[in-house]
Amino acid sequence: MTIARQDAWTHDEDLLLAEVVLRHIREGSTQLKAFEEVGKQLSRTSAACGFRWNSFVRKQYKSGIELAKKQRKEQVVDNPEMERDSVAAVENVTIGEKAPEHEEKESITLQEVILYLTKMDEFFQLDNKEKERISERSLFLERENVRLLEENELLKENLKAVEEDYRALMQIMERARKLSVQEDEKTNPKVSFQMDKNGNLERVNK
Repeated sequence: MTIARQDAWTHDEDLLLAEVVLRHIREGSTQLKAFEEVGKQLSRTSAACGFRWNSFVRKQYKSGIELAKKQRKEQVVDNPEMERDSVAAVENVTIGEKAPEHEEKESITLQEVILYLTKMDEFFQLDNKEKERISERSLFLERENVRLLEENELLKENLKAVEEDYRALMQIMERARKLSVQEDEKTNPKVSFQMDKNGNLERVNK
């Protein structure tokens, strides 16, 4: 007798579960048969496979499910029996037949539920940590923005003061230049020449 596994699902097992279920949907079979097939390959119960599919894997393959349904409809032309089974596959029930007795007795173990809830808790914990990280980053950027705005205002004030000092310095230099010219004119009077009546140049001090 094979002992059903109760350990955590791996990525490869999730992939196998998805491939088998999508194939059964395309072929107009039921999901229950897909769970039985996967259970035999992985030494897990069909109930555990169904729980894993509905609680986690199915959400990752929404587009694949739609494509499988479309392919199934294309195959159904004049076969009412296949059409009936196809509807059953989508609804996860089997029309016109009763589940085997051993399937009625199968149930999801407490450990499988705990593992599922633990993974969900880890997922939400990661989500909360990510939100907290984003919130802290946003607060940091907001503070940095305020600091840069204050620094920018300070630089504007400093630039304005430098411009005023520059204009004052230019005015002082202009006054100093004029005073220098005036002093030079006092100590060194300008000399010019003019022509006398005889046509000779003579020096004239101003």
